[in-house]
Amino acid sequence: MNKKFKLVDILTFLIPSLFGILFFMIPMKIGGEVTIPIAVLSGWLQDLLADYIPTIMLGIIIITLAGTLIAKLAKPAAIINSPFFNNLFNVTTGWVIVRLLGTLFAVSVYFEVGPEHIWSADTGGLLLFDLLPVLFSVFLFAGLLLPLLINFGLLEFFGSLLTKVMRPLFKLPGRSSIDCVASWIGDGTIGVLLTSRQYEEGYYTKKEAAIIGTTFSVVSITFSLVVLSQVGLGHMFVPFYLTILVSGIAAALIMPRIPPLSRKEDTYFDEKAKDAEEDIPSGYTPVTWGITAAIEKAKKSRGIKDFFTQGAQNILDMWMGVAPVVMALGTLALILAEYTPIFRWIGLPFIPVLELMGVPEATAASETIFVGFADMFLPSVMATGIESEMTRFIVASLSVSQLIYMSEVGGLLLGSKIPVTFIDLVLIFILRTIITLPIIVVAAHILF
Repeated sequence: MNKKFKLVDILTFLIPSLFGILFFMIPMKIGGEVTIPIAVLSGWLQDLLADYIPTIMLGIIIITLAGTLIAKLAKPAAIINSPFFNNLFNVTTGWVIVRLLGTLFAVSVYFEVGPEHIWSADTGGLLLFDLLPVLFSVFLFAGLLLPLLINFGLLEFFGSLLTKVMRPLFKLPGRSSIDCVASWIGDGTIGVLLTSRQYEEGYYTKKEAAIIGTTFSVVSITFSLVVLSQVGLGHMFVPFYLTILVSGIAAALIMPRIPPLSRKEDTYFDEKAKDAEEDIPSGYTPVTWGITAAIEKAKKSRGIKDFFTQGAQNILDMWMGVAPVVMALGTLALILAEYTPIFRWIGLPFIPVLELMGVPEATAASETIFVGFADMFLPSVMATGIESEMTRFIVASLSVSQLIYMSEVGGLLLGSKIPVTFIDLVLIFILRTIITLPIIVVAAHILF
């Protein structure tokens, strides 16, 4: 290295970063399942507060709406003059409507009032009592510990090492590799949280944040196994996950180069870009420059108080920003999936395509293709009645590879600051389906 650092500076980079890797990226086997410490902590909290989390989430959603209405109507100085609370509550009219809808749905579900289509266990009930408790606990620990990944140089280190891989292949900075790994090993929600935070801080352009959020926020290895087990093919996990990786990489290579992602602006959030220089200065190697940049970043960290303050803001931002969106849009999507034939109709054009590809029970398979936009688990539930193992494998693989589903990742993206619209997500879902389906079918023919 061209620059000498004190031991305390080096340790300021190493110790928090190693803890960040431990919590977010080191897989461990517990109870027969591969998981990460963040997920273990999340599961522990869910078990501890199992009977109370839906009530807590209802309270969070109501408080979010109340704060939003106060900010829009009364404009108190305590909110308007605070950058954090102004950004959290002083939202556009469209988001006010979404938060109002999310609150109405949450109240309907919790008290079982209004149309059963809203509070059914397959629609709003699934979100308030099953999904939101997971998000509550994941956001609590991931939000609190996220500064370990962001504030102490880990992203700068990997950015220097991997830019020459990520930039030409995926049109992304090297630091985005951490987002990808955190999603693959941990959970897509962690990837969205990490990406959104870095975008807001000026490390990603609008295009880069949109690419990462819609291309690499893959569900965890553990949940992929749950999906495969649902269709009775748990013994095929290795070829199943390899199929997802190959199809996912193919989509990641293509999607940034075509609309709508290719048309996103290469500008920054609030037009403020952080100095995240990718070129390696003369006299440095990728490793030595990565270490130098990482230590310089770690030296700027401002102590324990700021660490926990930022962590608390991360938690509130995701709880209040995301929960009403997931409740509103997720419930609407699940109502369409459960009580209307719209997804079955949309899948009709795929029947001849699937037949041409030699997929058995093509009609039954076509009904599952677009229902995954509502919830990723629905295709596998519907596929349990399909006799062909090959077709069940295709349905399960496609549901994970499509990546965008409104009951979680889609809702999270819309609730975050990542610059994607609902129409963007629809188009991305369709394009990912078109790209990954042939690869998955070929893999299925080889395996079966």
